[in-house]
Amino acid sequence: MSETKRFAGKTALVTGAAGNIGLAVARRLAKEGSHVVLLDLDQGKLDEAAKQFAEHGVKVKTVVCDVTNYASVEEAVDYAEKNVGPIDLLFNNAGYQGAFSPIHEYPVKDFQRVVDIDLVGAFHVLRAVSRRMVARRSGSIVNTASMAGLQGPPNMGAYGSSKFGVVGLTQVASKDLAPHNIRVNGIAPALMGPGFMWDRQTELQAATNTQYFSTDPETVKKEMVAGVPMRRLGDIEEIPGTVAFLLSEDASYITGVTMPISGGIL
Repeated sequence: MSETKRFAGKTALVTGAAGNIGLAVARRLAKEGSHVVLLDLDQGKLDEAAKQFAEHGVKVKTVVCDVTNYASVEEAVDYAEKNVGPIDLLFNNAGYQGAFSPIHEYPVKDFQRVVDIDLVGAFHVLRAVSRRMVARRSGSIVNTASMAGLQGPPNMGAYGSSKFGVVGLTQVASKDLAPHNIRVNGIAPALMGPGFMWDRQTELQAATNTQYFSTDPETVKKEMVAGVPMRRLGDIEEIPGTVAFLLSEDASYITGVTMPISGGIL
């Protein structure tokens, strides 16, 4: 990547910032000059994450925030704007994958939890940040969806449904906010790994004992990768560039799009 500073002087809010994707994107935005506010549930993990920004010479603040609680989100956004600056960029990324189970056996409480975090939480953050952006008539937003929100994978009823919702929320918000000079896009990562989430996904799909996958996690890994045209997993570091592009003025005429990051899965 060339050493551009597309976001110099801007402020970015990143939710799910202690996780792999959130942290990787926050680092990229800071590298390009943005001040960053890191939101997540765990202060210890946020403190560890914040240590990675010293070299970039930007402001970094951490805020513990439960995105399922709208009052918590409003408080976090207020803190960000008072202590760092008006939010120009939002990476709306907090999420929870949930259980793996056929829909007729899916745990009811887990379904509610996934939807509350992945969809209701995304709405809470989008609402709180965008209403401030509307007052300034500027801003750029990227929501984290998933290929599970474009294709409907088996045994992922809650996650798939919530991410379909995020895709729809992105489209609706892009139309509602376009008159205010605010763009809203999304990303849809597919199979990312190796790592904990990749191992978890393949182990839990194997445990469902359904027709779609082997009951052996190692075989499941091979089956999944075989469905990727590029025949490999994506790397977390292949996500930040796409997010930065969509947030930047390089994408000034793009809104309402959810872009696959999928190795060719469409």
